[in-house]
Amino acid sequence: MYSFTTERRTLATWVFVGAFLLSVSFVSQGECQITPLPPTPCSSHRICDNCVPHAKCLWCFTTNNCTEYPVSWLLPPASMCQLSQARWGVCWLNFEALIITLAVIGGVILLSIGVCCCCCCCCRKKRRSRPDREDERVIARREEVKQHAEERTVERKERHDQIRKKYGLMNDSDHPYSKFENE
Repeated sequence: MYSFTTERRTLATWVFVGAFLLSVSFVSQGECQITPLPPTPCSSHRICDNCVPHAKCLWCFTTNNCTEYPVSWLLPPASMCQLSQARWGVCWLNFEALIITLAVIGGVILLSIGVCCCCCCCCRKKRRSRPDREDERVIARREEVKQHAEERTVERKERHDQIRKKYGLMNDSDHPYSKFENE
């Protein structure tokens, strides 16, 4: 009975601590939230330097006004502003030059990746077609070891044959009594 009430108190304590921590975490999150200011419309900017830092805004030098970038099209339509007169991101670079520059840089990157892949494939094929110097060295060393092992085997056999001959254990045809031993 004593252990059951102790377990109950411990459980009640943990529930109380958990509820306290949960309530504190909700309260602290509510205090930290800051309401963002509403975004300023693009039409409120009167000069290019104030307009183009905003990604959603586009400055047109033909009309000298800041308009919202038409996200439904990749490029702004000619009725809105000509590409050579449009500025986005920076004032010193027109939109047409920006597109051409990005296309050239992208093309160079893709071309270099393609060349690197082709070079890697060609080098790999060349490596597979002819053995490396290291492979040649390994093969030569293996042949040397094999030849040396064969020489040792022949020498060992000769020594064993000499010992057999010395003690008469060898089946030799020039031994005078060999024909009588087999019968």
